[in-house]
Amino acid sequence: MKRVLVSIPDGAWEIIEKELKGKIGERDSEIVRNIVLAYLSEKGYLKKKG
Repeated sequence: MKRVLVSIPDGAWEIIEKELKGKIGERDSEIVRNIVLAYLSEKGYLKKKG
């Protein structure tokens, strides 16, 4: 597993805390990971090979 440090603008983080905390994760890192995975899935990068 790769670990990275990211910076998120205050306005975007306020939205994340108000709208997503508790829905897609509890911890900050869990929320950001789920946002990234949802984006990659939506764009088709996580499709099963076969």
